[in-house]
This record gives sequence, structure tokens and C-alpha cells, in this order.
Amino acid sequence: MPEQAREERLAAAFVELADTLVDDFDTVGFLHLLATRCVDLLDVAAAGVTLSVPESAPLTSGSDEHSNRLEQLAVEWDEGPGLDCLRSGRVVDGALLANGRPHARWPRFAPHALLSGFASVAATPLRLRGRTIGALSLFRQQPETPPVAQLRLAQALARLATIGILQQRAAHRQRVIVGQLETALRSRVVIEQAKGALSHRHRISVDEAFTLLRQYARSQRRLLTAVAEEVLNGTTDPPLPRTETTE
Repeated sequence: MPEQAREERLAAAFVELADTLVDDFDTVGFLHLLATRCVDLLDVAAAGVTLSVPESAPLTSGSDEHSNRLEQLAVEWDEGPGLDCLRSGRVVDGALLANGRPHARWPRFAPHALLSGFASVAATPLRLRGRTIGALSLFRQQPETPPVAQLRLAQALARLATIGILQQRAAHRQRVIVGQLETALRSRVVIEQAKGALSHRHRISVDEAFTLLRQYARSQRRLLTAVAEEVLNGTTDPPLPRTETTE
């Protein structure tokens, strides 16, 4: 690949991997982008990515069908260079899959990778400031580990992808929090309006109106906001509690 063309592809890859703050962000598609850009820029036959997800199974993707399937099987079998890298937060420098050691470490993954046409694999973590959220696996058809310079470039791409994913997650959490606050504010406004309506309707104090609204919602096993909305639109009118009279 001509040096100028490679530099342009590298610059384009960095721009693509940094562009995560979009409303329609697709995590699996982003992982596929990372894997395919590694194949485009590095001397590897394929690349795969495993991403940890809070309270869920890891997400996986690959640059092609074989690497994608290998990442899926690694999660299913609970073994492989990507998972080792994810758990330790350390680089797996390179493993020749035909050797005995990888077969001992990954008794199902290593033979399957060999059958898929790969002779060696390395992995680097998706890591930032001591936090590891995933791993990038690099597959080669030659029984050689990647050159140090290429492994460093893979680490740079992995780190940039990590920054993008963490930024997107932070933005998503912020949107969730803002949405929750907006919902809480709307609910409070509706409840306050319903209290005023009941106070006027039954000629009771606002505090008594709130007690009436809350007790009715509990008796019906319904949300307070839902009952308040019906009070405002006239479809619900909680009755005043009966008072006992003595003769």
C-alpha cells in the first residue's frame, strides 16, 4: 500500500472511530468498523472484538464471518485470547495456534481457529485509565506474531475506540437522567394541578385533596400520576371518605 494512501486511510479510520456521539449509534456496527479498519491498516487476515456490557453477555463482532463466529464461540465456550485479554487488561502478545500451549489454554478455541485458516492470534485490550471494557483480537494466516509497530497501532485504534464507546455511554446515561428528571417534573405538575382541582371540586384543603388522591390511587393499585391525569380530564373523581354519624 503506498505510504500516502495508508496515511489517508489511517486518518479516515481515526475520524470514523471518534464519531460516536450520534443519536443512532450502533454498538455492534461500531465494533465491526473497528475490526474492518484493523484489517485494512494492519498485516492481519481478520480481526474480532469482544465488548463487555453491564449486566449482560458480552457483545461480539468480527471483520468477516470466520472471525465473527470465533468471537461468538469464545464467549459461549468461555475461553480464548479476547476473553483472557478482557479479564486481565493485558496484551496477549501473540500465540501460534498449532503449538501445544494455546491448545491447553483454549482447548476448543485454538483448534477451531486453525480450522478457520488462522495460524496465530494476538489481542489488545480496549482500555482507558485502568478501565478495560473489551478486547481486540488480531488473526494472521502466517505462524508469526504481529510486528511490534503494528501491535502498537492496533493498541492506538483500540484506545480510540474505547474513548468513543465510553463517551457514547456517558452521553446515553446523561440523556436517561435528563429524561427521568423531565418525567418527574411533568408528574409533579400534573399531581399539583389535580390537587388543586380536587380541592376546588370538593371544597377541601390542598393537603386533604392530596391525601384523597393518594389513597384512591393505592386502593385502585394504580400510579398516582395516572390517576391525577384522569382527575384533570374529568374521567375520574375520587369520592370523599364516608363519615360515620351517630344518632
